[in-house]
Amino acid sequence: MSQNQRTVVLVDAVRTPFGKAGSMYSGTRADDLMVRAIRGLLERNPKVSPNAIEDVAIAAATQTGDQGMNLGRSAALLAGLPNTVPGYSVDRWCAGAMTSTTTLAGAIAFGSIDIAIAGGVEHMGNHPIGDGLDPNPRFLAERIVEQDALAMGATAERLHDRYPQLTKERADRYAYNSQMKTAAAYAAGKIQRDLIPTAARIPDLGWGIATVDEPPRPTTTMEGLATLKTPFRAAGRVTPGNSSGLNDGATAALLASEDKAKELGLTIKAKLVSYAFAGVEPEVMGYGPVPSTIKALAKAGLQISDIGAFEVNEAFAVQVIAFLDHFGIADDDPRVNPYGGAIAVGHPLASSGIRLMLNLARTFEERTDVKYGLTTMCIGLGMGGTVIWENPHFTGGSK
Repeated sequence: MSQNQRTVVLVDAVRTPFGKAGSMYSGTRADDLMVRAIRGLLERNPKVSPNAIEDVAIAAATQTGDQGMNLGRSAALLAGLPNTVPGYSVDRWCAGAMTSTTTLAGAIAFGSIDIAIAGGVEHMGNHPIGDGLDPNPRFLAERIVEQDALAMGATAERLHDRYPQLTKERADRYAYNSQMKTAAAYAAGKIQRDLIPTAARIPDLGWGIATVDEPPRPTTTMEGLATLKTPFRAAGRVTPGNSSGLNDGATAALLASEDKAKELGLTIKAKLVSYAFAGVEPEVMGYGPVPSTIKALAKAGLQISDIGAFEVNEAFAVQVIAFLDHFGIADDDPRVNPYGGAIAVGHPLASSGIRLMLNLARTFEERTDVKYGLTTMCIGLGMGGTVIWENPHFTGGSK
């Protein structure tokens, strides 16, 4: 086997519409959401025979019930892939789909496989956050972590504590802008094009078809955000308005070696340049994208000034503005999340990494003057993940 590293490309990515936890997908299984995403992905790419898929990696943060039984394998079989196609499950909490992507990319770069499907799903209605967890008592008894480390909202409050310049007003303003950008992207038809219509069964109402995201609140105002309660701390700064919600949804991505993509005449939406994961103090989990981005940039031989497009997961507004502050980027920089983000459309935990990828790929199509972009997100228990991508449509101009 040749040990020369091969270029890995994103051929395509899709997602189901995201729902509020236990709402429009209350009667729909998580694995069925994942199956619909996989089928929709393959329907959009008819040049790829199901027999050509060589591996499937599917992520979920809670791997029990309808998110258990090795989702990678079971979803592949349920989606109609040949039984010769293997699969496996991934768990890196919020960065599950991102890790599905990078792990498969490593296999493609090494030459073990040529084409694979990465994905992620979270049905937070069926699996409330923290459901079934049994943290080792040593975490707290031996002060390995503080109590706040086990509650993501509390870690966001700690970010506000550590960096006083990250005010609630800034967080609310960022959240408001996310809602407005999402509303504008919907009005322009930019989000719907990557949503796979998905059957949804609500026990009291019967079957329907989900075609748009349920969570966005386009009527959000700064005045309204200012009045919301702070559930994680009395007189705190983190509210339901400047945080992502609890959501249900699935994402899927088609990855290939560049050579195989060209051989089959497939689209190339982005080229993977580098990726990195990093750890931080669990109590300030949201700071994780800073060191992971520093590492990924170093591996790529790039500077932050080389990045012309950013997709930053909006678990909490304070986490995003902490990242932007570190790199000297304005809160309202147009390069950041041009279609809005998770504060508006939702964050079904392990699925979100691929939502970032599909948004970045669309930006690459529109911005042929942008050469490099990145996707980044914070991860529970104090981690961050970053993937740097190259724009295949780059024609010159900015970096």
